Amino acid sequence: MRFNNFLTLLIISIVLMSACHNTKEIASTDNTLAKSNITEEIERTEFEKIYKNETYNQQIKTLLCHKIQDELSLPLLNLNAEDQLLVSFDDLDADIKDYYYTIIHCNSDWTASDLMQSEYISGFTDEPITDYEFSFNTLQQYTHYSFSFPTEEMKALLSGNYVFKIFEEGGKTVAYKRFMILETKVTIEAQVRRATLAEDRKTKHEIDFTIKHPNLVVADPFSDIKVTIKQNNKEDNAITDLTPIFVKNNELVYDYEDDNTFWANNEFRHFDIKSLRFQSDRIKAITYDSTYNHVYLFKDRTRPFDRYSIEPDINGKFLIKSQEGWKSSIEADYAFVHFTLPVDHISYGDLYILGEFSDWELKEDFKLEYNDEQKQYEGSIYLKQGYYNYHYALN
Repeated sequence: MRFNNFLTLLIISIVLMSACHNTKEIASTDNTLAKSNITEEIERTEFEKIYKNETYNQQIKTLLCHKIQDELSLPLLNLNAEDQLLVSFDDLDADIKDYYYTIIHCNSDWTASDLMQSEYISGFTDEPITDYEFSFNTLQQYTHYSFSFPTEEMKALLSGNYVFKIFEEGGKTVAYKRFMILETKVTIEAQVRRATLAEDRKTKHEIDFTIKHPNLVVADPFSDIKVTIKQNNKEDNAITDLTPIFVKNNELVYDYEDDNTFWANNEFRHFDIKSLRFQSDRIKAITYDSTYNHVYLFKDRTRPFDRYSIEPDINGKFLIKSQEGWKSSIEADYAFVHFTLPVDHISYGDLYILGEFSDWELKEDFKLEYNDEQKQYEGSIYLKQGYYNYHYALN
């Protein structure tokens, strides 16, 4: 079993509760604020909502957020640094709409904080999305929208969890996308190793770590520090609510035996649809009709007893790319990708395709249906050209 690349992503989010303001009554926004399409008063339901990566319009596809010039990077910024995030999406209506975006500051659990926007935003509180291009030489026509953040017109004043809120003129929400702004106040020494418990040593990995805070006063380390550990930036199995096992002089030690372990799992499966003219290793057939492209993958198989072998992957991510085009953002086409997994029917749950392209969630569009006649699970997903990693997952 390989350990080196299993946990290529380790995020330990530290939120200082003392930095949060006391709950306050939020006043209405001054109506004279220029360019503002939303008010400072956030509905109570907005405070209770747990923000996720999600879209509310079936015509919006391929919502991405990464550092400029680094498509596989995490949506992370350093406070007051010069790096920027690029946010982009496709509108399959292929027309021009007036879209806007704003940012929402969140607590450690991704609910909205009680801060007013003027307390965490410098500049305008919302901005129009003015960069758009029409798709070129594609069967599926679309409009590609994008914006970068921060800009001279809008910057964040505080570190923490955030979401981009994308909305239409009139305020109707189109999508949310998570990102984080970092501020280094402590150092973290972490180690990934075999699980301590004998029964888990062949199947799990353990993450032990120590937080060193010589320049930061932590009054109550059991409530002031919030820790989150993620495996490949996945949300479904994130480890939260850990408290230190030992509290030393300016050190918090998290040396658990069970609560800090992840299942090792298999390498990710993959498919390559950067070209719709030539079949890559996982593609059985490519067909076209007057409306859509179709890509049929070879049948997958279960891998419970396979001897481990290294298969390079990108840890569940995906990369948009058109092999035949110069500018993939507008020249990459869309296709229905057809999946098949021949197994007996599973009576105790539903089967889904899971990966970063599903926002690491079991979504209805990624659910497979069982074909009793063929004795296999089948499904298709409408995806933009590129290279994809995925897993099969039960709910």
